[in-house]
Parts: sequence; C-alpha cells; structure tokens
Amino acid sequence: MVKLVEHSRSKTPDVVWLNGSPALQKLDRPLLKYLVRYCTVAHWEYCPNLDQPLGLEDVVILLHHYLKTLPYPVHLVGHGISGLLGLLYGECYPEKVRSLTLLSVGVDGGMDWQAYYYRRMSQFPCLRQPLLLQMVNHLFGYQSGFMSHQLVRLLEEDLQTSISPHTLAKQFQFHPRMVDVPLLVCGSEDDEVVDNERFQEWRCWLKKCDRLWQYPQGRYFFHYFYPQEVGQQILNFWRAKVYRDQLAQESALP
Repeated sequence: MVKLVEHSRSKTPDVVWLNGSPALQKLDRPLLKYLVRYCTVAHWEYCPNLDQPLGLEDVVILLHHYLKTLPYPVHLVGHGISGLLGLLYGECYPEKVRSLTLLSVGVDGGMDWQAYYYRRMSQFPCLRQPLLLQMVNHLFGYQSGFMSHQLVRLLEEDLQTSISPHTLAKQFQFHPRMVDVPLLVCGSEDDEVVDNERFQEWRCWLKKCDRLWQYPQGRYFFHYFYPQEVGQQILNFWRAKVYRDQLAQESALP
C-alpha cells in the first residue's frame, strides 16, 4: 500500500520525502517539520503487504506512478533504505528528479541498519532481544532503560514492515552507482552502520555538482537528533542548485 501525506497546503510539492520504513517515520518528523517551514513537502510512504511483499524494483515502479503525475521534477530525500529507493529511482528516471539527498546511505546503498543487525547476529549468535538492546546503543547512543525498550519495539516493528531486503540467511549488496542528478550525501562521523570509511568511498562517485557532508555526532539517526543542522545543509544545497540552474539558463540565452 502506498500512502501520501501532504505537509503543506499546496498539492504540488517541491520536495518528496521517501519512506520505506513506516515504523521509523517518527524519527523523520523533526527534520520534516524543519523543512516544511521553507518549502512544500509531500511524504511518500510505502506500507508493505506482508502477504504479498514487493521487491525494491517493484517499489520503484510504485513511486514512479506518483512522481509522473507531478508537473515538474522534485527534490527527493530518503534515510537509510529509503535513500537507496531514491538512488534506484534516480538511476531509472533522472528526468523526474531535481536533486537527490541521501541520509545515512553508503556507497553500498544496501548497508542499512538491518544488514548491520543480521551480520552481527550471524557473527555473535544470541537471542533477538539482547541483540536489539545492543543495537539501540549502536544506533542511538546510550538511552535510559525505558527509552531503550521503546526503541527495541520500534526496531522489531521495522524488521517486519520495512522494504529492506535483508534476512539472516542473506544480506544483499548493491554495487556503487553514479546517478545523473545532483546528489547530496549526508552522514554522521560516529555512525557505526555507514562508518567513515564507507562514507568517504562516495568521493570516487561524485560529480562536480554533488556534495558530501558529515555531522560530528548523531550516529545512524543523526537527522533525528540534529534536524536544524541537517536541514540547513539540505536547504543550502537546494539553493545552490537553483542558482546553478539560473546561471545555466542565462548562459543559454542568445
């Protein structure tokens, strides 16, 4: 099921926030609230049917069914596996994407928190609950006992409802790719899922107009803890994109 939530009065958005992890959408809200103060944002969410799960390629097609109804290209934003969805879409339909912003997405776009979780489970077999408690510390930093258990429930739900293709039996890899759209890649220096080495590998795949940016802290969900700092970087990138477009139009005039 596809769900579309408008975050402004306008029915034609400038920005489409992608969400393939419905359970984690509350972690996106602080940054969404910041962005809607400055631009028109639509929240596109895919809610999997557990009886008929779809692959990422199928979800890309569903996303295209929506984006092709818009009269002009939009900025796409996605965190984790939702960012990979945006990357796959930008590769297939670059004409519909004004820019693409990836949060906590490495060069191997499939390296999301679930891949990290299953790899640790295969390396250090233990019960799900203790491992998820460890994951809370890896993903969010130290949390109180109550908050830790709330976050464990959130992660458990995401294991059941996310478009992430990973399982204990197999963790998928997605080869690095260059997309023909302006690209902003944001991360955190203390992220253990997309660590600094994986993050810096992006430099080999960036175009002249692309940008790489890291915040010193915040771990995998840095955009939840620091929405203003992340939001400002995104807005600056979009404004620079508009300026470059204007220059290109002026230079094309006779």
